[in-house]
Amino acid sequence: MSDGAEIKARIASITETKKVTDAMYMISSVKMNRARREVENTAPYFRELKREIAELFRHIPETSNRYFKVPDPEKGGHMKHGILLVTSDKGLAGAYNQTAISVCEGMLDRHPETVLFIVGEFGRQYFLSKGVPFVEDFRYSAELPTVWKARRICADLLEYFDNGGADEINIIYTDYISGRASECKRNILLPLKRSRFAAPTNAEEQRKTEFLPDPDTVLSGIIPSYLTGFIYSSLVDSYCSEQQARMEAMSAAGRNADEMLRELKLRYNRVRQAAITREMTEITSGARALRKNKEA
Repeated sequence: MSDGAEIKARIASITETKKVTDAMYMISSVKMNRARREVENTAPYFRELKREIAELFRHIPETSNRYFKVPDPEKGGHMKHGILLVTSDKGLAGAYNQTAISVCEGMLDRHPETVLFIVGEFGRQYFLSKGVPFVEDFRYSAELPTVWKARRICADLLEYFDNGGADEINIIYTDYISGRASECKRNILLPLKRSRFAAPTNAEEQRKTEFLPDPDTVLSGIIPSYLTGFIYSSLVDSYCSEQQARMEAMSAAGRNADEMLRELKLRYNRVRQAAITREMTEITSGARALRKNKEA
């Protein structure tokens, strides 16, 4: 690339690309902050739901609730698994999608007949290209997670669980940790465990409570709302992790662009200086030749 015009065109191209990466960085930052504010506004409600479930268990020594039953594979054959995988709709997010997909593929290797539910177009296109079956009617975008979207996802999974399609449903998502590298996690959505709702007992809170029609029925009514909150929190954590990964990728691209621009500008200045020197040499040589001809 010795031609100054080519170097100048390359500088202009990289400069425009850097404007795009800088804009994507700012957009991801705004999206992440908005999502965190929304989840903080809804967190008290779901925390109170969890506290109410813990209160219910104080009145239910034993429960036969279908959401807490753990099947015995030895009595009913192998356990049927389901996975809710959360990916993004687009790429350009570093290793965000690949990490979650790798965890999912590891579980699919151990349980080949696992039913796969995918949030995000990136994951759907990936497994479609690999020929791995998944629930195609389950189509949810990862963009801008809301409680309404989490409630619909929860309803679909509960319907599948209640109809005996799966004995265990896992969720694979990326946990967002501010200021630190995000971590991909796999948690069991269903069946639930009582230990998840363990709460310290307080003598002042020991009061007589009545449940209509009965505690187990009330528990069945609360669980879908609790799971909605858990799914919503997972969607937001994954979304924030995606934006953080995209910000890091765009920041790295911006630094690389700055380095390339610095080198190209130095090269352009050298080429330009060489061209000026060559022109001055040619002018000097021409003037000298004209002077000799005149003297002759």
